[in-house]
Amino acid sequence: MKKVHVIISAILLTTFMACHETDKKDNVTNDADTAVVKENDEISSKEKQATNWNELDWNSPVIKYDEVKSKDVSVRGNDHYAIYSVEEKVLFNSGESAIRKQAEQNLDEIASAITSHSKGDIRVYGYTDSADTKESNKELSQNRAEAVRNYLMSKGNIPENRISVYAEGEDNPVATNSTSQGRQQNRRVEIAAMN
Repeated sequence: MKKVHVIISAILLTTFMACHETDKKDNVTNDADTAVVKENDEISSKEKQATNWNELDWNSPVIKYDEVKSKDVSVRGNDHYAIYSVEEKVLFNSGESAIRKQAEQNLDEIASAITSHSKGDIRVYGYTDSADTKESNKELSQNRAEAVRNYLMSKGNIPENRISVYAEGEDNPVATNSTSQGRQQNRRVEIAAMN
């Protein structure tokens, strides 16, 4: 009888060990830190959900990319992302959303830096001052952010599935809206690119 218990225990132990080894091999992590490499740099919808835009530090230190030579473009960031900032007067005429011809070099430099340093999602943020109605400012910031996104896709060859647009309108000002200089600083586009 003792021999039967030993044999049954050995069989159960062997079966358990075999199942445990199979589980180890088939175990795939779904953590946000898990990277999936695709042949054409396509980003899956699950990976897009893992991007937490709320964790951007808009006061990150200034960084330097050789591709960005213009004094009209500032770049801040860290090992995880870069934030490119361009004032409204550089990109657009007042109250308009068509990109100025003179702004194209700035956007070309940004697109080049993104292509060289970023493989993740990109979000274009549009901002305005508070001089007009909240709805009008939201619409203008949306149109401007879309114009920048469209430029980056067409001239910068950045795939559409990597770029989203976020219209801030007059929300999140960087300066006071009670002075003309402050309003000028608040009218801007910022492009956040995950590395």
